Formats: sequence, C-alpha cells, structure tokens
Amino acid sequence: MNFMRLATTGALLRPEQPVGLSRAAPIMTLMVLGLGLAACTTPARKAEVQLPSAYEAPAGPALAPQALDQWWTQFNDPALNALVTTALAQSPDARLAAARLEEARAIRQGQIRQIFIPQTPLVGSAQRTDTDINEQSGVGAFTQGGVSKTYSANFDVSWELDLIGRRLAALRVVKNDMAAARFAYEGARAALAANVAQSYFEARGLAVQLDDARESVRIARSLADVAAERGRRGLIATSEGERAAADLAQAEAQAAALEAELRAARRTLLILVGKGVDPLETLPVTASLAKPPPVPAATPGQLLARRPDVREAAARLASASGNLNISELALFPTLTLTPGGGISKAITPSFLDAGAQTSTTSSAWTIGANLSIPVLNIPKLMTDIKASNARVEQAAITYEKTVQTAFGEADNALVQLAADERRVALLTAGERRAAVAYEASRKSFAAGLTDLTTALQAEQAWRAVRSASTAAQTQALQRAVQTYKALGGGWSPEAVPTKASAQ
Repeated sequence: MNFMRLATTGALLRPEQPVGLSRAAPIMTLMVLGLGLAACTTPARKAEVQLPSAYEAPAGPALAPQALDQWWTQFNDPALNALVTTALAQSPDARLAAARLEEARAIRQGQIRQIFIPQTPLVGSAQRTDTDINEQSGVGAFTQGGVSKTYSANFDVSWELDLIGRRLAALRVVKNDMAAARFAYEGARAALAANVAQSYFEARGLAVQLDDARESVRIARSLADVAAERGRRGLIATSEGERAAADLAQAEAQAAALEAELRAARRTLLILVGKGVDPLETLPVTASLAKPPPVPAATPGQLLARRPDVREAAARLASASGNLNISELALFPTLTLTPGGGISKAITPSFLDAGAQTSTTSSAWTIGANLSIPVLNIPKLMTDIKASNARVEQAAITYEKTVQTAFGEADNALVQLAADERRVALLTAGERRAAVAYEASRKSFAAGLTDLTTALQAEQAWRAVRSASTAAQTQALQRAVQTYKALGGGWSPEAVPTKASAQ
C-alpha cells in the first residue's frame, strides 16, 4: 500500500540547498528503526552434532593433508593416475558436474544484479494520428484536421533503501546457494575418481583370476592327459580319466566366464573415463595386484571440513536460515526511491495557420519515494514464515543425518580395511602352503605314488585358497579407495575453482 509521496515533478530540491537537521532527523530515525527491526529476525540455526574424538579403528600414519587431495597418487600406479586424470577431464559425469556449476554461477550473477542494481526500465513510444474533419458547425470551433505526431522517452528508476537488511539477507542466501553448488560439484568429482579407481582394481583382479583360471586349465589338461595315459596302460580305472576330463571342461568354462567379465569390466572403465566407444585394446589391464597404501591418520571432527556432502548440507542449512530471515523481514515496511526523467515531443496542426504545424518539446524529472506497509498481507506472510521455519528444520535434520552418515562410512571403512589387510596376510600365507602341497602331490601322482583323487584334492585346495587370496587383495584395494573417499579425499578444500573445469 503506497500512501506517501515525498517529492513531485520539478526541481524540488536544488543542489545548493543544504539539508538541515529537521530533514535529516526522519532519515536517521528510519535507519535506527530499521536496525532494530532487523535484530528481531531469527538467528541462524546451528545443528549440534557431537562426534567422537577418534575412530574405533587403529590410527594410520601421519601423512601430509595433501595425501587426501589426490589420494590416487598414493598407489604409485601411473595407469591409475592417467585414468583418473582423463575421467576428471573428459567423462560425461565430470562435464555434467561442471555444467551444473556454471549454471549455478550464472544464476548467482543474475541474483546479485537483481539485488543491488535498481530496476531501470527505459520506455520509448511514438504515435501518429491522422484526423479528417467530416463536418464542423457552431461558433468558435477550433478542431483542426491533419496529422499529429507524439514522441516520448521515459527513464524511471526504482531503488529500495535497505534500511532493515533485506538486501544483505538475500545476498547471504545467494552466497550459500553458490557454496552448496560448489560442494556438490566437488562431491561429484570425488565420487567419479573413486568409481574409476574401484573399477580399475576390479578389472585387475579379474585379470589375475583369469590368469589363474587359464593356469588351472593347463593343470587340469595335464592331469587329464596323465589319467588317460595311465588308463590306456591299465594302471588306473578309465573312470578316473573321465573324471579328469570333466574337471578340465569345468576349468575351461570358468576361464571363459572370467574372460567375459573382464571384457565387461574394461568396457565399464572406458565409459567412466569418457571413452566408452573406444576399442578394448586401448585399455590394457595388468594382471597383478599391489598392496594398498597406508591411509592417513584422521579424526572424526575433520569430516566437517573434508567431506563435500557435509559442507553442502551446512550451506543448505545456512541458505534455509537466510530465507527464513527474508520471510520475517517481509513483515516490515519497504521504502523505495523512485527517481525518473523523461522527454516528449508533440507535433500538431496549427490552429492559426492552416496547413502549418506546431511542435512542442518538453522534459520533466521526478524524485520521490514510496512507503509500502503489508497490512492485509500479514496472514500470508505469517504462513510463509512458518513454511520457511519448517524448511530450516528439515535442512538441520538433513545436516545432522549427513554428518552421522559420514562418520559411519568413515569408521566402517577404516575397520573393514584393517580386517581386509589381516585377511590378505592370512590368505597369502595359506596360498603359499597350498601351492607347495599341490606341487608335491602332482609330482607324486605323475610318478605313480598317489592316486588321482589325492592330486585333485590338493589342486582344488590350492585353487580355492589362491582364488580367495586374489579376491581379498582386490577387495582390500577397493576398500582403500572407499576409505579415502569416506574421509573426504579427492578434492582440496582450500582451492576454490575459478572455472568449472575438470583440470
């Protein structure tokens, strides 16, 4: 409801006229009142989350904090480094995250302009009127026919005085929304790096298993040949040769299945790095597994700064609190300055000289102010405040859940990684013993000192332990990747990207 006009058209206040205390007092009063009203808004909601001082798993070695920024370099694997670098630069996921961040930046720029730059419509108009006098009677008629032209241009400005901090509150919301978009971008890149590493180690584990399966085929074929030869000589029953041939077929089938799985894993990895249509030959996979690198020592409290999803949730909470303040400030009056200026020109037929035209050019400027008080909108504004307060509560709960989930993921990953490392050590030692036992049994069978059943049982025991050891090594490597990600690795909290790029 606009009810007060502070100035009218014309030079109401000239530059040489000083503004006395009588005129400045109302302005100072409004400013003091605005500051008092702004102090009535709800303070920013802070979610209290109590985290333990340490994880249950044993602490890792003291490494530099940068070890988490690009954790994949800790594996000392050039192929892995190249794949992650390529994925962050070329993969659809990385480019999609970059495009979303660019969208957020464009929205932020537009919102800041809308907050601080006045609304300045420049309106121009032109009109031509042709008047034909069909009939004219009576004394003193001055209506003239002919062509009339009118041109005008007006420049009106609307600028809200931020006496109660409404504009600053909106700016805080814009900044928090931008921060949330940035953390979502970093989280997407960190997740992509982890997915690439896990797929890479899965492919290498399958390559090792495929080599083992092919070795098992060779061993099974040798055993089948020995059994067939001894059966022809009548040294053993022919049924044992058939059994060895069946084991050979089963080993060959397992090798074929692993080969298909390895091809699928390599294709998945190519898709992750943005080269999904390239031939599989462009992605060689070495059939070897290394020991996982040590995970840096960390505390649960560091998750609040290291995890992108936690920082995004915190920014969302701050943004929701800012929107609540904006809803509360909407109850207060709005003082808007409305200066403007315009120029117009009118060309009309002359009353005194038939056929002649009269041209009039005029200019005017205004300076005024509108005071708007939302009297009848108070029920709706109160409803908006309740809705904003509910959204703040939702954001606070989401933040608390995100922190608890982050702690659970980090703690579980550390505990499971330690268990995986112990499991790998035990299975590696067992695999060495099983290999020695199988080799002795194979030589005894070839020499005729033991039967085929004994040799097959030794082989099956060795193959089972070796397969379990390979699976455990693969899982330990993938668990290390999961642990690095759970601790908030894969990005640098200090480095703010100046451009949404994967480089």
